[in-house]
Amino acid sequence: MAKKILVVDDSALMRRVACDIIASDSRFLVEDIARDGLQALELLKAKSYDAVVLDVNMPKMDGLKLLRELQKQGIRANVMMFSTMTSEGARETIEALELGALDFIQKPDNVVAAGKENFKKDFLRMLNIVSLSRNGRPLRRREDMKTGRAPIERTPVLRPSMKVSGKKIVAIASSTGGPKALQHVIPKLPPDLNAPVILVQHMPAGFTKSLADRLNGLSRLNVKEAEEGDLVQKGWVYIAAGGKHMKVARSGSNVRIYYSDEPAREGVKPCANYMYESLMESGYDEISCVVLTGMGADGTEGIKNLETKKKVHVIAQDESTCAVYGMPKSIVATGLVNEIVPIEKVADAITKDVGVS
Repeated sequence: MAKKILVVDDSALMRRVACDIIASDSRFLVEDIARDGLQALELLKAKSYDAVVLDVNMPKMDGLKLLRELQKQGIRANVMMFSTMTSEGARETIEALELGALDFIQKPDNVVAAGKENFKKDFLRMLNIVSLSRNGRPLRRREDMKTGRAPIERTPVLRPSMKVSGKKIVAIASSTGGPKALQHVIPKLPPDLNAPVILVQHMPAGFTKSLADRLNGLSRLNVKEAEEGDLVQKGWVYIAAGGKHMKVARSGSNVRIYYSDEPAREGVKPCANYMYESLMESGYDEISCVVLTGMGADGTEGIKNLETKKKVHVIAQDESTCAVYGMPKSIVATGLVNEIVPIEKVADAITKDVGVS
């Protein structure tokens, strides 16, 4: 059965662009359209959709106000933002992700760009990811829906934790649902955390600085979009710039951040696998690897390779609090994970592992 989609945009052209792309894929059906947030709110009160494609700037009720109203009224919706590529648009997109939108796609600049195959492919890929999210809904596995029986819990095998002394670094990977999840992690880390933090969040260029600025305003640690040559030091969180691969490497007696323009890996750029593998030759005695919500398996291969050279302590976000249980599930399956915790306890797990100065 095709997944039902609600398209919300005040622009007739953008509605047509979105609807035509959705109609080209048999997995999806445009069930309804709305020209502003008020129309969308009434539809979402009355019906359920597998995903919502949502514009930000609209009359009567804009996209951000709609997301706030959905939270207020307890209406769950899997939302993909249709975002403009401007500095203001980036800030609005980050706010939308904090308010519960799961991910976003950049609006094309013109009709020609909208017709390009790469844009259509990215739009449908993102829509599919968003439509698969539970977004806080109770777990319902296919066999449970058939039988009505409670699921049989399978306890993952956890690797025993080992106390490691010396220099440590925290390396975080996150994707779909990540910006909201990171609000439960980064602001809760203490200012005297005994390790620097590096972070890969899957985002295109132009959006990661807004994410860093937003987290910096909420956190006791300093948070920034990492720049080429940045000295890695305690008291800081370095977020990989969108559209580049971030690596950490020795520079004399120091450790610095460098970027590469290698092809996308795991379909993403930045890719957490590159970040983890760059730490294989670093001077750190332990890497606290944290894998948060996201589609796919980014981080798994990198951590597996890193573990052959370094002591790692692996923390995975649990299934019940993930928007998409893909990346954490993949690393849990390796048997390398030391802890599986809900998002609210990830910061505590990190602090307990690396300590404070």
